[in-house]
Amino acid sequence: MRFLFFGVGAIGTYIGGSLVLSGQEVVFLERPEVAELIKQKGIKLNLGGKDYQVEKPDIVTDIQEALKKGPYQAAVQAVKSYDTTGLLESLAPYKQDMPPVICLQNGVENEIKMREILGPDRVIAGTVTTAIGRKDTGYIVLEKLRGMGIADEIGQYGDILEAFKKANLKAERYPNAAGMKWSKMLTNLIANASSAILQMTPGEIFNHPGLFKLEIEMMRETLAVMNANHIRVTNLPGTPVKALAWAVKYLPLFISQPVMTKQVAGGRGAKMPSFYLDLTAGRGLSEVDYLNGAVVRFGEKSGIATPVNKKLTEILMGLTTGKIPQDTYRHNPAALLKEIYTNQ
Repeated sequence: MRFLFFGVGAIGTYIGGSLVLSGQEVVFLERPEVAELIKQKGIKLNLGGKDYQVEKPDIVTDIQEALKKGPYQAAVQAVKSYDTTGLLESLAPYKQDMPPVICLQNGVENEIKMREILGPDRVIAGTVTTAIGRKDTGYIVLEKLRGMGIADEIGQYGDILEAFKKANLKAERYPNAAGMKWSKMLTNLIANASSAILQMTPGEIFNHPGLFKLEIEMMRETLAVMNANHIRVTNLPGTPVKALAWAVKYLPLFISQPVMTKQVAGGRGAKMPSFYLDLTAGRGLSEVDYLNGAVVRFGEKSGIATPVNKKLTEILMGLTTGKIPQDTYRHNPAALLKEIYTNQ
């Protein structure tokens, strides 16, 4: 089978590289400076402690050139959410030539934007729960194989699902796209914005009573928005999201904190999350508006108050764009908690 990948970041490298290693054909579309580096170095995947090399990946820098290499059974959207609009603008003139697109991005609004441009039946929701570390451009390390979910729209493309399974990606079919995407977003929100703002690890966030309470309130707001929109929490591959949601909603903090802190510490407790990496990259871009910000927007439409998500979004965007000095909240939980809870 032949796939077109938009982006050779961590997800694009892992999914696309795994497909190539399993015998599928993959063409990558990337920015010229990144594409040139990938051409020189190739793609490397460390899977189960063993390195695998794709020596000469097929990578192009122009959508017209990419489409000439088709036809494709599917394309895969693997860029950051803040790059979606720019990518869609470049794809719009060629939408009639596009294969169905599997969207593996975090957040819950990318598929909406994509369907507006590409058509309602051309976009397939997907998500990845496998933990991946990016060592360098084109070089990833598989940290924990959990799997990936693909929404039931894939029903008419069963051979695509089988190709992902053959590549040992542990792909599963999900009947409800919204439940899958929102449940993944709930896990993405955990100790992400607060960790970036404070420049503290997720383990440190969960060990702090005031910050733990903040995290619980942020997740409760998210669950309330999901409930108002009739979106059900769904377990994802290797990720018991229903148990997380139950603990967030019903357990007293003095019980949930030690349990959840242990889980976070055992997972990514010392690993800085994606929002922090965006912040320190210095590009002035952050996915916080596409995750916490999405909770706020859906909450406003549904009449659900989301003050914690709103404040976290505003503060982190301020830090990202330089409107707020980056040392304002660094290792200062008291300052953050005061800012969030003042005038609530």
